[in-house]
Amino acid sequence: MERLSVGYKYEEVLPPWSHLGYPQPGRSSPGAGHDWALTEPTHLVLPEIRHQLPGASAPGVQLLYPPPARRGLFAAPESLCEANVPSPENVRSDLCRMVSYSTVLMAISKFDDFSRDLCVQSLLEIMDMFCDRLSCHGKAEECIGLCRALMSALNWLLRCAAFYAEKVKDTLEQTAAEGQLKMCLERLEKMLNSTKNRALIHIAKLEEISSWSAVEQSLVKLGEHLNSLGNSPLRSQADDCISLIKSIPTMLSVRSEQLNKSSFPTVHAVVLLEGTMNLTGDTQPLVEQLMMVKRMQRIPSPLFVLEIWKACFVGLIESPEGTEELKWTAFTFLKIPQVLVKLKKYPQGDKMSLKEPFGTLCTQQSFAEDVNCAFEFLLKLTPLLDKADERCNCNCMNLLLQECSKQGLLSEANMNNLMDKRTADREDAPHLKSAENANIQPNPGLILRAEPTVTNILKTMDADHSKSPEGLLGVLGHMLSGKSLDLLLAAAAATGKLKSFARKFIKLNEFTKNISAENSKSAPVRALLFDISFLMLCHVAQTYGSEMILSELSPASEVPFFETWMLTCMPEEGKILNPDHPCFRPDSTKVESLVALLNNSSEMKLVQMKWHEACLSISAAILEILNAWENGVLTFESIQKITDNIKGKVCSMAVCAVAWLVAHVRMLGLDEREKSLQMIRQLATPLYSDNTLQFYNERVVIMSSILEHMCADVLQQTATQIKFPSTGMDTIPYWNLLPPKKPIKEVLTSVFTKVLEKGWVDSCSIHIFDTLLHMGGVYWFCNNLVKELLKETRKEHTLRAVELLYAIFCLDMQQLTLTLLGHILPNLLTDSSKWHTLMDPPGKALAKLSVWCALSSYSFHNRSQASARQKKRHREDIEDYISLFPLDDTQPSKLMRLLSSNEEDSNTLSSPNRSMSSSLSASQLHTVSMRDPLNRVLANLFLLISSILGAKTAGTHTQFVQWFMEECVDCLEQGSHGSILQFMPFTMVSELVKVSTMSSPKIVLAITDLSLPLGRRVAAKAIAAL
Repeated sequence: MERLSVGYKYEEVLPPWSHLGYPQPGRSSPGAGHDWALTEPTHLVLPEIRHQLPGASAPGVQLLYPPPARRGLFAAPESLCEANVPSPENVRSDLCRMVSYSTVLMAISKFDDFSRDLCVQSLLEIMDMFCDRLSCHGKAEECIGLCRALMSALNWLLRCAAFYAEKVKDTLEQTAAEGQLKMCLERLEKMLNSTKNRALIHIAKLEEISSWSAVEQSLVKLGEHLNSLGNSPLRSQADDCISLIKSIPTMLSVRSEQLNKSSFPTVHAVVLLEGTMNLTGDTQPLVEQLMMVKRMQRIPSPLFVLEIWKACFVGLIESPEGTEELKWTAFTFLKIPQVLVKLKKYPQGDKMSLKEPFGTLCTQQSFAEDVNCAFEFLLKLTPLLDKADERCNCNCMNLLLQECSKQGLLSEANMNNLMDKRTADREDAPHLKSAENANIQPNPGLILRAEPTVTNILKTMDADHSKSPEGLLGVLGHMLSGKSLDLLLAAAAATGKLKSFARKFIKLNEFTKNISAENSKSAPVRALLFDISFLMLCHVAQTYGSEMILSELSPASEVPFFETWMLTCMPEEGKILNPDHPCFRPDSTKVESLVALLNNSSEMKLVQMKWHEACLSISAAILEILNAWENGVLTFESIQKITDNIKGKVCSMAVCAVAWLVAHVRMLGLDEREKSLQMIRQLATPLYSDNTLQFYNERVVIMSSILEHMCADVLQQTATQIKFPSTGMDTIPYWNLLPPKKPIKEVLTSVFTKVLEKGWVDSCSIHIFDTLLHMGGVYWFCNNLVKELLKETRKEHTLRAVELLYAIFCLDMQQLTLTLLGHILPNLLTDSSKWHTLMDPPGKALAKLSVWCALSSYSFHNRSQASARQKKRHREDIEDYISLFPLDDTQPSKLMRLLSSNEEDSNTLSSPNRSMSSSLSASQLHTVSMRDPLNRVLANLFLLISSILGAKTAGTHTQFVQWFMEECVDCLEQGSHGSILQFMPFTMVSELVKVSTMSSPKIVLAITDLSLPLGRRVAAKAIAAL
């Protein structure tokens, strides 16, 4: 160490109460609470020693000296020896061994006379000895004290550096100041290069916000003085230190991206699933789901957007002709641009810019660049684009680019550049511009034009219907022509307006109940308004789900007629109707008058006809007519006349009649069904007559589609064929996909194997998986797919399988996650005969899948509603979660009994001491409700994991737990105290850091809830001991 020049004389002042060299009162041994090093006597205490120059005093560092001799600290070595005073080197060595690091750091940080260069040098040299290997094995409070001291020392170094950076401007002192600044920056760099130190400072920042504000101010001050350094190495070194400090608040958010992959089947499958099954869904849950996948799989933004577009084009190409094709077109050209608009507002993790003051996000411009980059990649997939253009008979890419530009996702210059490139590519594909396709209007163009038309129709429907019913009828008639209705419904569904659309038609349907002062001129108009609105609502319910029709009325309000009929009388997938239900048995006098009218009149009367009452009475009337026919009272000719009357004026009566007949046929024996099926056939056959009402042909097309949907199950069961009027398209796509006479487990295995070989899920496979989930149940479906995953032995296959399984589980993520975490994993982890199945790579893949499912379910289960397809599925709890995981902590749960069966000391695990309340977790401090099944399953799973980590025996199940926790850390964002890790007992942290791969400061920060004081103390204690 450089000596002070003659004239600098430091004084060491021992306070009179110093007991140096004697046992400290009240403490004869260091105990567990000290972080003193091991070799020197621990009964020595540190007296307060103040350094002072003659005539001045300044707080300094606490040093250790024997009581005698007020002599200079840096006296000649021989005089030091004579006086029995240790050398400076020995002083520093003894200091580190006998005094806590936090005490030394706090003492150093109190010295603020930076003009004393040699004093500063000495303090920096003292810091040199231990700042890169700090530790504390004491109590949690002492570890928190070390965090605070380290942040104070950081602030002191920044102030010191700022002082010398300012002095560099003085030409007389420039050289000396640069030397001092270099020393400061070297210590700063040494301190900050340690992840452990940054983690401790991170804890201190959360513990003392005001102290971190002081660090920020010192940073700003240092930054102001750096300009004087020019482009020197010192400036570069200082910038590096500043960047490291600024990264401390976000040290857990810095994530590396996947750069070795170009396709991401999970994104592909999630988009395909949404486009195929949930066009009407809100965009927000899809956006959150996609962002979750992006974060978990670390997908770069351009490739993420590219995968979304690829999935859209694949969906367009493979969609069945007709309604499904229009749905996919609307999804691609209307809904996905809206999804990207919302994605643009999300912080893109890979686009973090550390500007002043901290972590300013610049997502707007960068996301537009990502979208442009994604389109550039998409242009290279010429075969995919050509196939889509051929299917849609237009330049899909250009239409998409224009739509993205309208939404502010692309600049005009980028749009024009991309359009020019695609146009040039299309010149090499002459088959895309054949003459035979010239007159066919492309669906994308029609969908884009239909979207504003929907808005106009909604405005028209808001008008008073009584003022101009004929004008309204003209609008509705235009909607029925060709595929206009399906175009408008698809556009409304993709833009979130379908529910409003349906409400308007329910209001119109209710309006037709008004029959006061009706004459022969207005009666046909009212009949047609009732019929068209009824048919449209049936079509919407069958195509997009009955939840699009249902309103959220208050209990006191009257339920509209169509809602009542749909809920009680309309056959739907998964809904079994009772033909003897009271809803099919209205007032007998109305039934008798309707039977008489149908049997005796040549045609239905229109004036003063209550159509909603006729539709409710037709089921009972059909029963009477059917009985009369079967008993020989009516002939087949009479039946023909009656069915012609039913379908002759309004098609809705035929729909209501067939709805009851379908329920009736299900209850009959094989030899009793003939007449009922014959009547269905009669009602489904259009009436060729000149005496029909307006738009009859258009209404018949919709009626036929409705009846075909209603009868599909019954016709399949009875092996009956009924020819419905052809609409030129597949009315029921994805129907009857399961191969006959093949066990469903074989179907599941074969479809999953094919999907795994291809590397992506197609629409048809999604529907098969959905059908199998419905047929086999949640446990059967999940268990068999997990078995398929555990059969894989190649790493790349297991990773691909996880990505695909996660997407397949999106069919019903909540229930499948409960099954996976609450049943399948505990069984695998507690049954030693199954531990061999958890070896790497399948075991590691299952851990990854479990974490992904847990994170997704926990993120969405409190916010999002069940989708249409999940509501349709019959909910059958796989097991009572309250009995599986009882609320009474003193009652041994089924899981605890499972655990105890494989432990040597079963009492330890099954006793109340191992219950949830005794293993304190952040979720209990956050008062998370344990009555929620998912919360209970997660809490018990972490309890199981904790018991495995603390068990005496280790195996592949222990390795599985390690993989599970590593994946949790990989997938979580910083500060996510509301994540699944809040269910982890605090005691698990000390167990986890014993595992070599988990003994990292970042991992400790990630797995503890730093928003809680207890969480910060647990983290500080674990990190300080590393």
